[in-house]
Amino acid sequence: MENYTYNSYTLQLEGLIVSEKSTYPVFFFFVFSYLFIMIANIGIVVLVFIDKNLHQPMYLLFCNLPLNDVLGNSIMVPRLMLDLLRPPSERLISYYECVVQAFTTHVFGTTAHTALMIMAFDRYVAICDPLRYAAIMTNKMVMKLTVSAWGASIVLIGVVLGLTIRLNRCRTLITNPYCDNPSLFKLSCEDVSINNIYGLVFVVVLDTVSIGSTVLTYTKIAIVCLMSKNKSLNSKALKTCSTHLFAYLIMLSNGTLIIILHRFPQYSDQRKMASILFHIIPGCLNPIIYGVQSKEIRKFLSQSFQFKKVLPSL
Repeated sequence: MENYTYNSYTLQLEGLIVSEKSTYPVFFFFVFSYLFIMIANIGIVVLVFIDKNLHQPMYLLFCNLPLNDVLGNSIMVPRLMLDLLRPPSERLISYYECVVQAFTTHVFGTTAHTALMIMAFDRYVAICDPLRYAAIMTNKMVMKLTVSAWGASIVLIGVVLGLTIRLNRCRTLITNPYCDNPSLFKLSCEDVSINNIYGLVFVVVLDTVSIGSTVLTYTKIAIVCLMSKNKSLNSKALKTCSTHLFAYLIMLSNGTLIIILHRFPQYSDQRKMASILFHIIPGCLNPIIYGVQSKEIRKFLSQSFQFKKVLPSL
């Protein structure tokens, strides 16, 4: 008969299972990825706030993405790096720390959707109703959209985790590189049907609203561009929207893959890798996609670089 440990406050993370030869290459991959994510994303946010030319709704709303990437990766990657250097038996985590990590991880995933939705709304107003853009996208509206994006994520994930922490636990092994909601409710020997149903409904609703709003927004933008003979407008719209859609598709495809693989235990290694890359890939690509492609940000960086070159000669 299997032995159970009920409601233990010390859990064990399975972590990544890699060979001894691969440990340090994988470790340094995470180190350099994390450093790049922190430097690039924090740098973009600081740049937006110090340059008055970037105090525009588009850039202020974009700051939600790098802040989200910094939060999501800070709660996951450092812990993952430490666990790589530990033997499996020493990869221990307290239950409360695990819940916080799961909460932050899911808020990260949900906010990625909501942040991209409010950015799509901004582009829709800018392209489809440019004459009223300044009247609609005021500082107050930007604040409302930002609070809505984060507030909705926090409340929805609060309900998800609330349904999980009510359960009694009879297992202690988290079969994942880090804590998330499915891994937590799998620790219970109780009926978790409500958790599965609510989780699936939550994902379906979030994806439906996210995909639906994005498709509707960009369909209207495409119609306006096709009807317009303004080549400058069409070029700017295509450049802005293509980068946004690229970032959105990466986030959506990776997130969907994780959810699917959670239902197939035989693909646990693939699910682990997908769940890690869900944090790392957007965190690395978003500053490049949005930062490098932004004319204003490129101009600021170019001016700063030229200023630094002049200083030594003075």
